[in-house]
Amino acid sequence: MVAEIILMVCVAYMCGSLSSAIIICRLFGLPDPRTTGSKNPGATNVYRLGGRFPAVLVLVGDILKGTLPVYSSYFMDIEPLWLGFIAIAACLGHIFPLYFGFKGGKAVATAFGAMLPIGLDLAGLLILTWGAIIFFWGYSSLGAIIAVGLAPLFTWFIKPLYTIPVAMLSLLIIIRHRANIIRLLKGEESKVWKKGKLKQ
Repeated sequence: MVAEIILMVCVAYMCGSLSSAIIICRLFGLPDPRTTGSKNPGATNVYRLGGRFPAVLVLVGDILKGTLPVYSSYFMDIEPLWLGFIAIAACLGHIFPLYFGFKGGKAVATAFGAMLPIGLDLAGLLILTWGAIIFFWGYSSLGAIIAVGLAPLFTWFIKPLYTIPVAMLSLLIIIRHRANIIRLLKGEESKVWKKGKLKQ
């Protein structure tokens, strides 16, 4: 079992290192998301750079990076606590991608994908929370922070066994958003629809 856990942690990190944003931007001839716009290689920045279709592809790719290794590990009967470490490995791959100079994004979609095997009810609550924050305030980062912050509470009511792994994952994502938190407090954070598609 130890060998399987180590293997899946490595697999998760390698999967996470596949930066969907960078790959999609190259395929669509868009600027490098690490140096343009918000300089975050994620779906929101790709939306600003190239519109909805590339952003959706990035979102799906980033979600799968979290879902596939965690779901595979679940079927290998790996215990919940270790599933949390595997999920974190996938997110760390996104944050520090091996193939792209260890310069990655916030890992929100990858974390969401890692939580997805817990159940569609949790996924629905996270999406509703994120969507509601964006609808009322327009900040994608705020939506992500609040959604992942509430994720352990949602999990406690849905599948308590996974509360600690989800809390570990949530803490990582919130820490990764520390710069966004500072900008939100200063009123300097950009809204999703404020910039639209950037001129190239």
